Amino acid sequence: MNKNQTRSGELPLMETNEGIVLFHPHIPQNSKKYVGQVLDSRWIGQGPMVERFEKEFEERFGGGCAPLAVGSGTDALHLAYLLAGIQAGDEVIAPVFTCTATNIPFLYMGATIRFADVEKGTLNIDVDHVKRLITPRTKAIVCVHYGGLPCNMDELHALAHEHGLIIIEDAAHALGATYKGKKIGEISHFTMYSFQAIKHVTTADGGMLLIKDRDLLEKAKRLRWFGIDRSAKQKGIWENDITEIGYKYQMNDMAAAMGIAGLEEFNDTLALRRRLLARYFDNLKDLDGVKCVGEGYTDREHAAWMMTIIAERRIELQAHLRANGIESGQVHYRNDRYSIFGGRQQGAFPNMDKLEDSYLVLPLHTKMNETHVDRICDVMKKGW
Repeated sequence: MNKNQTRSGELPLMETNEGIVLFHPHIPQNSKKYVGQVLDSRWIGQGPMVERFEKEFEERFGGGCAPLAVGSGTDALHLAYLLAGIQAGDEVIAPVFTCTATNIPFLYMGATIRFADVEKGTLNIDVDHVKRLITPRTKAIVCVHYGGLPCNMDELHALAHEHGLIIIEDAAHALGATYKGKKIGEISHFTMYSFQAIKHVTTADGGMLLIKDRDLLEKAKRLRWFGIDRSAKQKGIWENDITEIGYKYQMNDMAAAMGIAGLEEFNDTLALRRRLLARYFDNLKDLDGVKCVGEGYTDREHAAWMMTIIAERRIELQAHLRANGIESGQVHYRNDRYSIFGGRQQGAFPNMDKLEDSYLVLPLHTKMNETHVDRICDVMKKGW
């Protein structure tokens, strides 16, 4: 074990001059140009760039759903939960394994979270466990497309139809993914995308909510900005009223400018990441003690945000990689480890229990090429 490594295998962050880092932001060529144009304009807050970003995002990913640009993916999820009508006391089924941002907004709202286990081969939500969690108080199911591989959406929607539930997709990892020919973003009632620093498209921090029922868009816009109808307010009408509690969740034009630049390069970004992921899958397919997560699906297209493996003796593998200048990590953790969610539910999630000490995320980002992947895999093939 590396002298700086904890018992769980965690190591200090690695600097880029030390080797191949786990993540690296992708800053498109035109980002500085477009942000500079915003800084030279009248609008640096929410203005015309936000509207342009929403329009361009909708054209590419919306599939008829209405877009709402916000300050973070967490903002988008909270708004989705509000628009879904989730209230205090309602039950929501959500994955136990995800970024805490998926589930923390329920604590704002007083909703009851019922955590679902993971699938062994994908780390996505286990639909069979979801079935057993549904009660008369269940209002919605939240799914997360872990690493960029879509969940079993047909099965989730069949459950939703049978029980009158709302499906909310946390697609923070899944920009560009498809499921049975449909874009992630056009399938469910609500879909959230994240533009946090290291996502496919970054706005430094930001998010987008796609809304199937376009009649909800005006309400969503009010909730995004204090409950105020901005278009009416900007007409200078004194009689404007605020009739619902809103939030300060808007995106600003500087962030949107970065997002527009990211959309311009998105095809190339996605293609590179998919090539790197495929290279990992090919290199590691016969390596003893390693199984690639999310490999082998032909009915869905992977967005290739993360490369995750299930590895024997993970802590030793992490130390071996670090000794060779390669950063790795876990990134996300089971949410029931945190006190705010009530603490660990021992034995409730057999798949998560089995996998939590063996999953490991390997480097995947646009500062890499196939040679970097080959080097990482060669280091792993030497044993640990």
